[in-house]
Amino acid sequence: MNRRQFLRHGAFTTAAGLGLALPPWARSGVSTDLRGLRSLSSSVFDLTVNRAPLTIDGRSGAGILVNDQLPAPLLRWREGDTVTLRVTNKLPVDTSIHWHGILLPFQMDGVPGVTFPGIAPGETFVYEFPLQQAGTYWYHSHSGLQEQSGHYGPIIIETRDTDPDAAEREYVILLSDWTFEDPHRVFAKLKKMSDNYNFQQRTVSEFFRDSKAQGLRATVDERMMWGAMRMNAADIADVTGATYTYLLNGHGPEDNWTGLFTPGERVRLRFINASAMSIFNVRIPELPMTVVHADGLAVKPVETDEFQIGVAETFDVIVEPQNQAYTLFAESNDRSGYARGTLTPQLGASAEVPTLRSRPTLTMKDMAMDHESHGAHSESRGDHPAMKHENMDHGSMDHGAMDHKAMDHASMNHGSTPTTETQQHPHKRGPGVVGLAMNPVNRLGERPLGLADADHRVLVYTDLKAREQNPDLRPPDRELELHLTSNMERYMWSFDGLKFSEVDESITLYRDERVRLTLVNDTMMPHPIHLHGMFFEVVTEESDYKPRKHTIVVKPGEKLSVDITADAVGDWAFHCHLLYHMHAGMMRVVSVVDQESPV
Repeated sequence: MNRRQFLRHGAFTTAAGLGLALPPWARSGVSTDLRGLRSLSSSVFDLTVNRAPLTIDGRSGAGILVNDQLPAPLLRWREGDTVTLRVTNKLPVDTSIHWHGILLPFQMDGVPGVTFPGIAPGETFVYEFPLQQAGTYWYHSHSGLQEQSGHYGPIIIETRDTDPDAAEREYVILLSDWTFEDPHRVFAKLKKMSDNYNFQQRTVSEFFRDSKAQGLRATVDERMMWGAMRMNAADIADVTGATYTYLLNGHGPEDNWTGLFTPGERVRLRFINASAMSIFNVRIPELPMTVVHADGLAVKPVETDEFQIGVAETFDVIVEPQNQAYTLFAESNDRSGYARGTLTPQLGASAEVPTLRSRPTLTMKDMAMDHESHGAHSESRGDHPAMKHENMDHGSMDHGAMDHKAMDHASMNHGSTPTTETQQHPHKRGPGVVGLAMNPVNRLGERPLGLADADHRVLVYTDLKAREQNPDLRPPDRELELHLTSNMERYMWSFDGLKFSEVDESITLYRDERVRLTLVNDTMMPHPIHLHGMFFEVVTEESDYKPRKHTIVVKPGEKLSVDITADAVGDWAFHCHLLYHMHAGMMRVVSVVDQESPV
């Protein structure tokens, strides 16, 4: 044992001992060194944003940190209290903090240019608001690309009542992605070449494999179609393990964050995806997980073996580990890397780390043109008829004459009339809109990409049901439709064909009205869409127990709806939570005005 190992072992043993002596709510983030989650419990907090040194998997760098910590301090609040947070900016540029998922006055929401001007260098801004909820949440910068550089941290709000999901022990499991590159350089690379970080392109061996399984003609036609549309079936994530180190509570895979438990305990794991760009598939081999909360709110317990967590989502799960070590495994959805940690009853014990699974590929359904023979997603539970492969005349397509950049998939005739009415796209067209979903369908009941054939249980959105009856049972007063649009090749991202800087008006809602918002994903990527200031009900079925969330991942080629009660007057950001997509323009403002709806 060298000196570093000795010091680390000593620090961990001390921390573990202290952790075991604490009550369950305080036993969070015991880790292999002092860079674990350190919590602050109070009603008044002092937070300082500064550039500070850090070490990831033995490599040194610097980040934009809160109180010199990565992640930022774990803030523990209590429902019903009023919290005061004095945030001092020691950076040479403006900063901010957004309290993600927290219900509060819009002036305290922390979005520069929308709710306040930001925190200038050398200034202190005081946030103050009452706590109307309990659960697992997080906070992060909403200024530039600071979130990518480490400016994020977890929040736990303890319930004022008895917590039915209380466990003998709990840990926050905060997932994130880290790059030693300057985030603005990352963005610049993506603008020049959108697949700059994708080193998992389809290979010749895959071509022969697919030809054997599907036939040569079908495989050639499929490849030609992707090429004609200038799209890449292996384009799963914009930023990958080529530059990212995936972190668990600030630790890289080699650091191996570790949490202790006593056999027989129920352990609550509060998962938070605080990534800039990474969607994770989470599993604990040999240990089932019971999901009890989603985005901070209680759901009817549902047991699963794996779940996908989109950027900005949170899931609380209960596990009952036996007398053995377990690997917490969070695999990026493009399978270019992973974050991992260990749950163990004994210091020093560890479990086998799973091998990364094969990279999945997109299908025609991700283009809203489902070819049954490519059915990686053919298990859709919806009643929407799909576009049949045998009805499409690939041979008649003149690939050479196609105007790829202006191609409108909604109007493409592939040799026959589609089996469903084609989707209308009454929004702006232009260079920022390439590729429109012809037949988008509801995919809430589908497993995420790459997990369709997993031989174990995988959580889907339709598994989630609110534990308590929805607070507003009125039907929608009106409906709105918003399209997620892009030119992926030029890295242009928008809503309804307009990036944020091109929008003159906000989306107006009227106080207390019920609105059904339908989201149509015309792009080939999943988008975690987040609404500030309010929860929405995901329309998984017409019941009184729809899951309530603040963030929803919209799959490629998907059309889904959420119901909103506009009960928070003010201006609220509404955006894709993939940081570089929001930075590129995939953001709008939702304004709830203090007057009754004219409808």
